[in-house]
Amino acid sequence: MPQANAVPIGEPVIRTVAMPADTNPAGDIFGGWLMAQMDLAAGNAAARRARGRCATVAADSMVFHSPVFVGDEVSLYADIIRVGRTSLSIRIEAWRRSRDGDDCFKVTEATFTFVAIDEQRRPRPVPPAQPQPQS
Repeated sequence: MPQANAVPIGEPVIRTVAMPADTNPAGDIFGGWLMAQMDLAAGNAAARRARGRCATVAADSMVFHSPVFVGDEVSLYADIIRVGRTSLSIRIEAWRRSRDGDDCFKVTEATFTFVAIDEQRRPRPVPPAQPQPQS
């Protein structure tokens, strides 16, 4: 079992609970379900940064560190690592916390690439970043 020696940075983009319907034949949470949650989180971050619709074009470097179990809370963290003219690369980390514990464990990470698209589903430029409000 991995140690809870690190902590995620930032706030989760998505937080959900792994349910029995999401299991593989061995009873662990299916990797495809976890990848879909990661794609949703990356898509949220991409659409927010691009201020509009984006399409997934790649998922790279997916690494599964440890399993997710039924009842675990899964939190997904996004970090935009590159913005091009029409595309964005977003690093996603998935962390699990058992329903009766406080320790968090990074279970999966990957980089997703999105292209900003217009109403005709053609690539469009990603707008410049908006300044962050001062707190």
